[in-house]
Amino acid sequence: MNFPAELKYAQTDEWVRVENGIAIVGISDYAQDALGDVVYFEFSVEAGDQVKAGGQLGQVDSAKASSEVILPVSGVVTEINEAVSDNAEIINNDPYGEAWLVKIKMDNPAELENLLTAEAYQAYRLG
Repeated sequence: MNFPAELKYAQTDEWVRVENGIAIVGISDYAQDALGDVVYFEFSVEAGDQVKAGGQLGQVDSAKASSEVILPVSGVVTEINEAVSDNAEIINNDPYGEAWLVKIKMDNPAELENLLTAEAYQAYRLG
């Protein structure tokens, strides 16, 4: 199980990496492992949408379960990763790289303080 230290994590299992004021969001390694083989991903947002933390980013379906993916930060969606819609299995293969979901120009970077560090998220999930 991988918990990259440079990322922030939501208790709902999304991760955030910030590059030049843009939040890149994805699903954690823990979540993809718990889901099992991911077969489908559907976005609830589009590029240009104004979004709020706590809103729905999308829906992920696996052989085991279907789960909502929640937005960890607020702002304007600048890009969605269409590759995930076309090939949802990449979430299992590369959750922190190729399988990023959206990029958001944050309205309030202070929202990142509400997220967990890698150490806190690991303790939250694994005890």
